[in-house]
Amino acid sequence: MEIFSVPDVADPRLDDYRGLTDTALRTAREPAGGLYIAESTKVIARAVAAGHRPRSVLVQERRIDDIRAIVGDLDVPVYVVPDEVAEAVTGFAVHRGTIASMHRPALPSVSEVLEGASVVLILENIGDHTNIGAAFRAAAGLGADAVLVSPGGADPLYRRSVRVSMGTVFQVPWTRIGDWDAAVVDLHEAGFDIAALALSDDAITLDAYVAARPERVALVMGSEGDGLSRATIDGADHVVTIPMAGGVDSLNVASAAAVALWAVRR
Repeated sequence: MEIFSVPDVADPRLDDYRGLTDTALRTAREPAGGLYIAESTKVIARAVAAGHRPRSVLVQERRIDDIRAIVGDLDVPVYVVPDEVAEAVTGFAVHRGTIASMHRPALPSVSEVLEGASVVLILENIGDHTNIGAAFRAAAGLGADAVLVSPGGADPLYRRSVRVSMGTVFQVPWTRIGDWDAAVVDLHEAGFDIAALALSDDAITLDAYVAARPERVALVMGSEGDGLSRATIDGADHVVTIPMAGGVDSLNVASAAAVALWAVRR
């Protein structure tokens, strides 16, 4: 690691960190530029431990020793900035003191992610980055072996997703699926039973599904507003619902994922 003092807000070396609060800008820019942003020493440490490579690190003076313990042996520039420069560049107060610009790794194939897995979480068109991060944290904490994300879903490596997940997006194998019909074929060839979590007249309860739990399970969760698409439900082997009370018909998608993953655990 090589340390540089950067007191100038306009310094081009800080360009990766500009406008981090602009969701539309970052969503378009980060994947195209082959980068993502990891915030806090805990998250950066998990990314590095997973084999991800930093492009650079922006750090405040008080966190230099913390970041040295993580990237000290790596060939990476570390830009030390005053607090006011960090805030002016990023657009927010950087309370955690460290942000890293990371090289975005190539995504594996669906078959590579499914190999050896017995419980898979599938997220269809989840547009909220907070929900994506929370779902990944549930997947990591409750034993999912992999996560599949639909093409229309939010980016698991977007800064908010990474932060909410507490860096668990780096430890759970994941990839994006392309065509849903092809994904169904891949899942069935790998021996998965596809359980669509949805409100439907022909749905069975989660506890009934668990009572006859298949060996390999793929739990499919739908978007926050519309739920699962008709095509996804039709392609599933079972439609499963979580019994609710109090006049509530459903849970937040990340909460539903946590309940379902806990129920199918072994």
